[in-house]
Amino acid sequence: MGALASLALETILAVLAPPRCAACDERVRLLAVFCPACARTTTSAAGEPGRAWAALAYGGAAARAIARMKYESRPDLARPLGDLLWQALQPHAASLCGAVVVPVPLHPTRLGERGFNQSALLARQVARRLGAPFAPRALARTRETPQQAALDRAARMVNVAGAFEGRGARASALVRGGLVLLVDDVMATGATLDACERALRRVGAARIERAVLALAPERVADPG
Repeated sequence: MGALASLALETILAVLAPPRCAACDERVRLLAVFCPACARTTTSAAGEPGRAWAALAYGGAAARAIARMKYESRPDLARPLGDLLWQALQPHAASLCGAVVVPVPLHPTRLGERGFNQSALLARQVARRLGAPFAPRALARTRETPQQAALDRAARMVNVAGAFEGRGARASALVRGGLVLLVDDVMATGATLDACERALRRVGAARIERAVLALAPERVADPG
C-alpha cells in the first residue's frame, strides 16, 4: 500500500473509531500514539550499538501502554505501538533490505493464557511497513521459563538457555543464509534476544539485527 493510500485508510479509520492514547485512552490527533500529557512521560531510546534498535525507554506512558496491551487484553494497541517502533527503524530501512522479520515467541502455555503474542503483533506491523516477509513460526519456545524480571543478568542467561529453537523446514529455509530482524517488546539485559539469536544461527541465519519497542533497566524489566 502506498503512502497516500495508507494515510487515506488511517483517516477513514479515525472517523469510524477516533484514535486514543495508548496509555490512557484520551482522544488524540490522527497518527498520534500518546496524548500530550502521556507523551511528556516518554523518552526516546536510540538503542546501544550492537544491541538493538529501540523506540522508547521503558517507563512512564511507554510502560503503561505495553502493560495494557499484554495484561489488559488490548492487542489493538500493537498497531500504533508497532508504528512507533517502525519510526525508530525507518532511518535504517536501507540496511534491512532483504530481511525476514521474526518475533520472539511465547511458550504455548503463555500464548494460550494471553490469547496473542504481543511481539508477533508488533513484528507484523513492522514487516508490513518494511515490506518484508513475516515469519512468526521461525522460532519456537520449547520450555516455559520463570519470569525474567526478578533475575540478574547471569541468572537470566541460564533461565533462557536452550529455551528456543528453529521450527519447521519452511521457516528454516526463510532465514538460512539471510538477514533476520528479530523483534521483541522490551529488552533489559538482552538474555532472551541472545538465546533467540543462537537458535536462529543454528538454523543458518547469517546476520541478525534486533528491534524492540522499549529498553528497560536490567532490574525493572517487564516480566514478559
